[in-house]
Order: sequence, then C-alpha cells, then structure tokens
Amino acid sequence: MAQTNQYTKILLSKKTGKEVYSYSEGYGTVYDSKNKKESIVDSLGNITFESPHSISHIFKNRFVLTSRDSSSRPRSTIIDEKGNSLLPLEDQSFNTPWLSRIWIISSKEGKEAVYDYSGKEIIPYSDRIQFAGEDRFFVLKDKKWVLYNLNGKQISNREFKEGYHFENGKSLIINEENQSEIIGKDGQTLHKFSKQIYNSDSYPYLITKNKTTGKYGLVDAEENILADEIFDDASPEYFGTKEYIYLRKKGKATVFNKKDKKLYPNNFKYLTPLSNDLFSVYNDKLNKTGVVNLKGEVIVPQEYDFIQSFSISGKDFIYLKKGQEEKFLDKDLKNILEENTRVIAFYPDQLIIKKGENYYQFSVLDGSASVLKGIISIKEQEVNFFNIFNLYSKPAVCRNSDNLYGIIDEKGKEIVPFIYDDIIAFENSENEIVVKKQDKYGVVNFQNEPLKDIIYDKYYWQKEVLKLDKDKKTEILYFTRFKNSGSRL
Repeated sequence: MAQTNQYTKILLSKKTGKEVYSYSEGYGTVYDSKNKKESIVDSLGNITFESPHSISHIFKNRFVLTSRDSSSRPRSTIIDEKGNSLLPLEDQSFNTPWLSRIWIISSKEGKEAVYDYSGKEIIPYSDRIQFAGEDRFFVLKDKKWVLYNLNGKQISNREFKEGYHFENGKSLIINEENQSEIIGKDGQTLHKFSKQIYNSDSYPYLITKNKTTGKYGLVDAEENILADEIFDDASPEYFGTKEYIYLRKKGKATVFNKKDKKLYPNNFKYLTPLSNDLFSVYNDKLNKTGVVNLKGEVIVPQEYDFIQSFSISGKDFIYLKKGQEEKFLDKDLKNILEENTRVIAFYPDQLIIKKGENYYQFSVLDGSASVLKGIISIKEQEVNFFNIFNLYSKPAVCRNSDNLYGIIDEKGKEIVPFIYDDIIAFENSENEIVVKKQDKYGVVNFQNEPLKDIIYDKYYWQKEVLKLDKDKKTEILYFTRFKNSGSRL
C-alpha cells in the first residue's frame, strides 16, 4: 500500500521500538536512546547496520557516517545501507546540498575533490570545487578557475576570475578585460558587452547598471538599448510567466513587456502581475488593492481587501474580495458568480462555493453547480494563505449534518472520515491536522494516516513544531510541508 514517508517513519518506530528520525526511498535512520547507537533500517523494519557513530541519510542507500570519537577531530565517510565504506574514514566533510545522486564533493585539509557514490575519484583534490549546474564544475587551481565536466575532464583552457553558475546553458561573468560577458557551458563567448550587465535572469533582455551614476537600464543581447540608464532600480519577474521586467524611478514603475518589447510608464511603485497584462496595485495608505493594465489605466479601483489571480480548468480568472462582496472575473472581466455567492475554496478544476445555506462544487466552464450533500459548514482559509507557493486551497475541513467533522478533496471525495468532534488544519503548508474526540486530541494528516493517538489533553502550534500535552508531559511532532502548489492530491 502507498503511504507517506511521514507515516512509514511512525510505523517503523513502533515496529523497531526505537526512534526512526528520518525515512525516504526505502531506508531510514534510527536512534537507540538506551545504547546511544544509530542504525540504518529498511522499509520492512530490518536493521541493516548499527554504529556508535552519527549517520545522516543522503538518498536511498547512501549515508554519511561521522565518528563521535571525542579524542580526535570528527572523521567522516560515505557508507551504503550495510555500513560498507565507499571512501576512507578521514577528517573530511561532504557537500551534498545540491542533491546530486551521482557526485559528491569531499573537503579536507583545505582542499576539495569530487567522487561518485561508488567511491571513485572524479576530480582530484584542488583548492576549491564549485558545482556550476547543468553538468559542469568550476575548479580553482593556482588562483584561477577552470571548467570541468561531470566526468572529471577539463573542457576549456580558459581561466576565470571566479566560479560561476550556469542557467539554461549560459552564465554572466566579468571577463579578463573587466567587461560583462555571457558564456556558454564550454566557456565560449556568446555575448560581450561594453555596458555593465547587472542582471541576466531575463535573457535575452539584460539589466544594465551605469558605473558612474549607479542608474539602471535595459538592453538586448545585441546591446540595443531598450531603456536608458535613468532608473533607480530594476528587477526581472522571478515567478509565474516571467513576462515583464520592472524599472523604477522616483517611486514609480515602468514595465517592460517582453511580448511587444515596449516600455509602459506607470504611476504605481509596485505591480503584481495577474493575467492578460493586468496587475494588482496596493495602496498602503488606504490598505486597499485595485487593478490596472499595462498602460497604468485603472481597471478596478483601489477599494478591495484582496485580489488574486487563479488558473481554473485551464482558464485565467481574477478573484476580488471587499467585505462580504466577492467577484470572480473571467478574461473579459465579467463576474461569473451570481449575487450573494461566496468562494470557499479554489482548486485546479473547480471551485467550492456557498450560496444561501448550501455548499456546491462549481464549474467555471459552464457555470453548473452540484450541491455537497450533508455539508453544513466548511472551515475557510485566510486569504493571505494564497501566494506563489500556495496556488490553491487545501482540502476542505467540513462539518456534516450529524455535527461531526471530516475532510473532502476538490472532487468532494471524503479523505478524512466524518468521525471527529473537531478538526484543526493549520495555515501555511503543514500536512499535520489536529483531530478532537471526546475532549482529547490526536494528529492525522491529509492522507488520513494516524500520526499521534487521540490521547492528549492540549496542543500548541509553535513555528515548526506541534506540541502535545498529556499528564503534564509534552511530546513534539515536527511539521512537514504540504505540497499544494497546483498539483492534485
């Protein structure tokens, strides 16, 4: 049966009688508080290796083992699930943050080398090695950086002042002549500029910065001027469709539209893209939000409490909320909601709405609505939940006609049964849900896996930790992140 790593960790802890503090991809790590040893456990609960030393899981059947010998400096190595060392146990550390499943950087005595996960040396110890993305390393030798591929072969004789990072096969560097240059991943020159390039994230459009005045402008890859260097700051659009670049002067923004390669002066400092060349604009004095177009023309006055764009069933919409008034505008800015209708939840294929005393699944394609039978209330999420990381609502916490709580998904399917006196689902992206039954509390998740029995007297939410009290003793459960950025459950 499919189950989350979160729940597997709990089941393995019960099976082994020891704390399994991490689990993924078929293996976990265990701590035995009695003998102070750490172990590796497989998905069936078998202890495959035990050690008095520290064990950290990298991925699947690869781990970092670090000695706990207090008489000397810590020594580390890479081991498999059976404890076989793939590298010598030495005074070294490992660079794994980039989560490569093929290569790992070892650091010792001020030098760095690249190994694969079978223990083979790929790049010998050098002054420094930097993973550059897209199958490249920058290696520092004799105060010069050179390019290597992932097979440990130097691919260019060109030397660089520092290590860089490649994005889509390109990197912005400062070359030997102190000029801005864009290189390919073999170190070859793609573009060389007379102007100072400040940011290349919107390539082939590049933000420039005047060395004398400190002002910003915009050019294309052939250095044709798109915006003069007269702006106080400039920034690309980092999320979403990335259609715009924003240049600001005296507190007002000018928008560069990549589609028509034109500048659109605006009277607002910050604009948040919605859809169809529309932007939300916030008035910090009034604490209200409105909508403008590329030309700065006001489409919706700044009188709304919340404005957000949503993509539902492949179509773009703009949601507006002002007090009890709600609107859901299509591409023609027509409100598709009937009067006195409220949106309770936003999902990739449909909405949950409330009209009168009833809740409905609502299709944005044809306006049809089907009643959610037996549901008499749904706990709503705060509107500030929605952002670039939380594009859609969580599953809905509901109360039924028997006055019991459960959870349904976007299709109305019951995913947590209606058997609880209350359910508390936290804001942000937590996957843990507190459930209440007969004045006692427990914890499940959105997959209806029991994480803590319903035996606790109180609960507390404290940043990344959920605290549960029983008989004046406190247990803790660390939150995991609930991935809800548009993907279906």
